[in-house]
Amino acid sequence: MWMRLTLPRPKLLSSGRQQSGVAAIRTMSTEQERRELDELARRGETVVPGGTGGKSLEAQEHLAEGRSRGGQARREQLGTEGYQELGHKGGETRKQQIGHEGYQEMGRKGGLSTMEESGGERATKAGIPIDESKYTTAQH
Repeated sequence: MWMRLTLPRPKLLSSGRQQSGVAAIRTMSTEQERRELDELARRGETVVPGGTGGKSLEAQEHLAEGRSRGGQARREQLGTEGYQELGHKGGETRKQQIGHEGYQEMGRKGGLSTMEESGGERATKAGIPIDESKYTTAQH
C-alpha cells in the first residue's frame, strides 16, 4: 500500500537554492504526523517519495535527499541535454527488454494514473484489462 503525499512547492531559500521536497515535508509535518509516518515506515511502507528501502521516517528522508542530490550532481555533470539523453536511452533499453507490446501495455497503465489513483486501480475500477505479464518478462 502506498501513501500519497502532496508535496508543497519548493521554497526559494535566501541562498538562492530551492528547498528540497524532503525539507519541505520536514517543515510541514507536526510531531504527531511524524510519529504516524515513522510507524508506517517501520511497518515497511514507503512514506517519503524516493525513500524506498528506509526502515524509519528519518532513514527514508535521508535516502530521498541523497538520491535527489545524486541526480542533481549527475545532471550538472552531463548538462540538461545529456541527462535527458541518458533517460531516453534507459527507456529504449527497457523497451528492448520487454518488447514493443509490453512497453505499450505498461504505457497504457501509466496513462490511466491520476494523483488520486494508480493506473492499476483505475483500470480495475473501469474494467480495463491490463496484462502485466507482457511487461514483467522479456518478449523476444
